[in-house]
Amino acid sequence: MDVRTICLGILTRGEATGYEIKKLFEEDGFQHFVEASFGSIYPALNRLTEEGLVSVRSESQEKRPDRKVYSITPAGQTAFMAYLMRPVPEDRHRSPFVFAMLFSHLLPQTRVTALIDAYIAQCEAKLAQLSTKPSHQGDSETFVVGMGQAIYRAMLDFLRAHRTQIETRAAEAAE
Repeated sequence: MDVRTICLGILTRGEATGYEIKKLFEEDGFQHFVEASFGSIYPALNRLTEEGLVSVRSESQEKRPDRKVYSITPAGQTAFMAYLMRPVPEDRHRSPFVFAMLFSHLLPQTRVTALIDAYIAQCEAKLAQLSTKPSHQGDSETFVVGMGQAIYRAMLDFLRAHRTQIETRAAEAAE
């Protein structure tokens, strides 16, 4: 899924500025779908506007430059629905941590332990972020948040149950 599609999806929930869209990526758990920076969100919104899938209006602010507020157009709604009707591509899990663990036998045991500790902390932080979601979510958002929580819990359970196995191998390889 690309940033343009994510922006269309977010705008189906209501109008938003580029900043608000970025905040949703960071705070509402959308970063689990795709990475999006301001450097990718604003060009995506500009292309969507040029294609007539999104409209934009300026809103004046006191002592600040005008802000651009984006809304999805009927053509944007149609394009987003067409995307949702296509077959869903296979999920891809890309993890620099898992890649490092593939070569953990080359690392000192202290480095392996530090990597695992840091990854556990990241997973706990993501789980906490998802656990603070407001209770007034719709069924679809509750489903997505619940699935995210289940994934992070499973990762934490696996890491805690199997960390000594990989730490021990790293220590043995160093001898």
